[in-house]
Amino acid sequence: MARWLRPLVGALLLLEVAAALSFLHHRYEEMVQALFRVQSQCPYVTRIYSIGRSVEGRHLYVLEFSDYPGIHETLEPEFKYVGNMHGNEVLGRELLLQLSEFLCEEYRRGNERITRLIHDTRIHIMPSMNPDGYEVAAKQGPDSNGYLTGRNNANGVDLNRNFPDLNTFMYYSGEISGPNHHIPLPDNWKSQVEPETLAVIQWISSYNFVLSANLHGGAVVANYPYDKSQDQRFRSHRRTVNTPTPDDKLFQKLAKTYSYAHGWMHRGWNCGDYFADGITNGASWYSLSKGMQDFNYLYTNCFEITLELSCNKFPPEEDLERQWMANREALVAFIEEVHQGIKGMVSDENNNGIAGAVISVQGISHDITSGAMGDYFRLLLPGTYTVTASAEGYQPQTVTTTVGPAAPSLVHFRLKQDAVRKPPERKASGTRTNNKALQKKVVPRATRRGTQR
Repeated sequence: MARWLRPLVGALLLLEVAAALSFLHHRYEEMVQALFRVQSQCPYVTRIYSIGRSVEGRHLYVLEFSDYPGIHETLEPEFKYVGNMHGNEVLGRELLLQLSEFLCEEYRRGNERITRLIHDTRIHIMPSMNPDGYEVAAKQGPDSNGYLTGRNNANGVDLNRNFPDLNTFMYYSGEISGPNHHIPLPDNWKSQVEPETLAVIQWISSYNFVLSANLHGGAVVANYPYDKSQDQRFRSHRRTVNTPTPDDKLFQKLAKTYSYAHGWMHRGWNCGDYFADGITNGASWYSLSKGMQDFNYLYTNCFEITLELSCNKFPPEEDLERQWMANREALVAFIEEVHQGIKGMVSDENNNGIAGAVISVQGISHDITSGAMGDYFRLLLPGTYTVTASAEGYQPQTVTTTVGPAAPSLVHFRLKQDAVRKPPERKASGTRTNNKALQKKVVPRATRRGTQR
């Protein structure tokens, strides 16, 4: 290389680094550029894909981190972050862009913690679920942005009030000893939801997500299910009634993981409100119907919480670096929470994975199911549990296992065929195996006072 070119190349590299680490608000095109820049810098551990389009045709992009991008590896859990569901709550959008750049940069530097996280977890990051609403809010800017300006999508719909109401069905079925997990959707659900909501529902139906958080603004608290109370009164949607899930203690632990790793969330006093430990049950704060976090828990295997991250919905750019430093450790620590409880394979006598097997834990009335490859992930607190795996056409199997505080316990099930009820015929699937992590199989890719979640 000519000597006169070297200073120029060095300067350009410094500019590239500076641009990547700048704390700025990103309009849609700038956000897309930032995502593709990360992908180009870490091409072997990232992938960008779109789950659909907004009302105005903007792609809902997701950036994936994995040692095998685009591939689900058995026994490797799927995790997701979703930001900017409300278009004018923008901090989460910027934090997820910063997180993406941070993960890439630290992986390139050989950071052991980040390398292990990316190798052992499939991480999906969606900076903006409501890009249309963001553009409306961004035109107003941080100084003049109103409480509702840009909150909804382009059709004027609040996306966090737009998911099928499975809580009502669950509360009714509870009275008749019905299920509170994997509740089926109503027949006409597609006609009742917005394009962004439809895209997310199809997304979370396609991936066996284990843990998730959606990022909001207007308060500083980690909020966990249920969001909707059983005795909700429609004339007073602010009614507060603590409404725990069967996994209430686990959800509290997940929420505390974020709040105590955050710079000040755990102190409790923020934005004029007080939340002990910086966490709250959603319905205990106020009842919310058709929200995304309850839908995740009731329809899929995914445990989701809602993170309220700033008093100011649209903070000025000069506050973004401080907010990033306050949230960086919490964002990483929360991803690591996906590695707890138990996980394993549910297979038949010929070692073929059984999809859709039901994993039940005695004393916790909320089941999860195995994924397409037969692997399952059940988040649990440390303790001793009696666990049963069952599937149509097979004899159920029950084991007792102890969960420690560090890594998940491996608990495999091998189900014998039921002589009376034969299992449904298996379709051939194009799979390949490697020796990573116990014969992993992989397949080609497939408020108050101005605060409302």
